[in-house]
Amino acid sequence: MSLLNPAMDHAATLAGATPRVPAATLEPPWVRHLLMLTAFAFLALFLFIPLLAVFAEAFKKGWEPYVAAIIEPDALAAIRLTLIAAAIAVPLNLVFGVSAAWCLTKFDFRGKNILITLIDLPFSVSPVISGLIYVLIFGAHGWFGNWLYEHDIKILFAVPGIVLATVFVTFPFVARELIPLMQSQGNEEEEAALVLGASGWQTFYRITLPNIKWGLLYGVILCNARAMGEFGAVSVVSGHIRGLTNTMPLHVEILYNEYNFSAAFAVASLLAMLALVTLALKSWIERHH
Repeated sequence: MSLLNPAMDHAATLAGATPRVPAATLEPPWVRHLLMLTAFAFLALFLFIPLLAVFAEAFKKGWEPYVAAIIEPDALAAIRLTLIAAAIAVPLNLVFGVSAAWCLTKFDFRGKNILITLIDLPFSVSPVISGLIYVLIFGAHGWFGNWLYEHDIKILFAVPGIVLATVFVTFPFVARELIPLMQSQGNEEEEAALVLGASGWQTFYRITLPNIKWGLLYGVILCNARAMGEFGAVSVVSGHIRGLTNTMPLHVEILYNEYNFSAAFAVASLLAMLALVTLALKSWIERHH
């Protein structure tokens, strides 16, 4: 049916005529094939070939060196720290994302556009700059540096700094998935539940949460993937202390700079596998949404 004049198409159908085909589907076959070839070429060049190269280099010397690089103490410490940072950052962003989306879609208040802009801030600020901000705040010569030193509290070059940097770069993901979804759903169901005597928590648990569960899970998956793969902000605040403050991306960088390519690609392959698992979960959610 034509998008330009559906009434004429309906009349043509009733008269036995063939409805007009939208102009967007009338490109010559060679145009469609060219577009498809271009898309697959970009995927092969920038995704498939680098991914295959990572696994090829990781297993280049065989299975035993691969396993040895993974179970090496510094590598295990990097894996553990990466999981800890993600395990803290993702739930915090989950709470923030749901709260921010609820606030922005269910209420009208002054400063609403400012809050939306601030949520998008990590998308526009370089991760390295965000790491430097924490250095200016919590560093030895920063705003709270003397106070932290006097109370023997370590933020930079320690786990708290890594968690803070990870939270900053990942907090838009859940909110940005939920805000358009909740806007499209409107407030009618929540208002009906409140009229029928449901409490705010009952309304959220029985009405809102089931409606946003797939978008929420999608945002959590993206947030977790970014948390485990973050490099720039974490690199600034970590201090690159082997076995203590190196996450997996930082450990890969150190191994590569030391020309230990086999071990570097072995650890990198773990990140690649995490990305593949994330992609599989994303596809599963899209199919069941």
